[in-house]
Amino acid sequence: MFKLSIVLPTYNRKRQLERVIRQLEQQSFDHASFEVIVVSDGSTDGTNEWLESYQTDLNLRVIFQRNQGVAATRNNGLNEAQAPLVLFIDDDVVPHQDWLKMHYETHAAEGFAEHIIVIGPMYNPPDHNFQPWVRWEQAMLYKQYQAMDRGDWAPTARQFYTGNCSVHVSYIKQFGGFDPTFKRAEDVELAFRMADHGAKFIYNNRAIGYHYAQRSFQSWLNIPYAYGRNDVIFTQQRGQVWLVPKIMSEYKSRHPLIRLLNRMCLDRGSISSLVQNAVGTLSKLLYQLGLEMPASAGYSLIFNLRHYQGMSDELGGRKRFFALATSDEKPEFKTASHLNY
Repeated sequence: MFKLSIVLPTYNRKRQLERVIRQLEQQSFDHASFEVIVVSDGSTDGTNEWLESYQTDLNLRVIFQRNQGVAATRNNGLNEAQAPLVLFIDDDVVPHQDWLKMHYETHAAEGFAEHIIVIGPMYNPPDHNFQPWVRWEQAMLYKQYQAMDRGDWAPTARQFYTGNCSVHVSYIKQFGGFDPTFKRAEDVELAFRMADHGAKFIYNNRAIGYHYAQRSFQSWLNIPYAYGRNDVIFTQQRGQVWLVPKIMSEYKSRHPLIRLLNRMCLDRGSISSLVQNAVGTLSKLLYQLGLEMPASAGYSLIFNLRHYQGMSDELGGRKRFFALATSDEKPEFKTASHLNY
């Protein structure tokens, strides 16, 4: 009987996947005590052929499937897990050699209570050069890690990133696993459901993964937009009635420049694209000149604009967005208590 099951989804990242699996071979945890379930989500870059031929001392199982998206891919891996604890890792996150040990020991310290969920950091690898916008993204993650290290606040569902986390298989299955209708934030959506039923999130800064992230500027722009839409969906359809009111409350304290540009750009595609491309070009130049602080401010500006545009589109337009953003009263949303997850 395995103590741990690792679920590793992958799609057309053969080189990155090789690096992750080879590091899993270096884990300090007893290799006989864990299994690795790799789910190839319709890969076409030679990943499947490499997995079929690769020789390893790991308890490695491979699932090949047609392309279904990462949520369904994780669910398929989860359904094959033979251990009581499952660890999720992404194919661009390389674990420290004590990664498994740290996750397992954290659960052990909590008496292997079913409702315990462990989160580890995704740090910057020392041998990897990030694109400027990805470096900004990692810097935002680091701010969260540092705040939790200082004890400013405890980890919540909003820090449940499946690049590096662990949870009891029986617990996650109670909630139906990941919802495949979400292409972004499907991990946080699941975490909200678990949190509503008493899940406790624990952050262990020694359960380290190194994030070899790469994404185009356009791909990066799509992320905050999807998060914005999902924040509204979570509020209106998934019972998280606090979420949009909290974001709107935070909006009132945003930098005046962010709020001014949001007024100029929201629902105005041509102007918005012009601003985003201009600020993106300037930020990249500033970064190349070593001026990381103003470059970071530029990427923050773009991220916020895209996030609010996603919210606006899901809310029904700028009129509704600004009505909520400028009201002195707390917006109210009905609880979607009728939903079955």
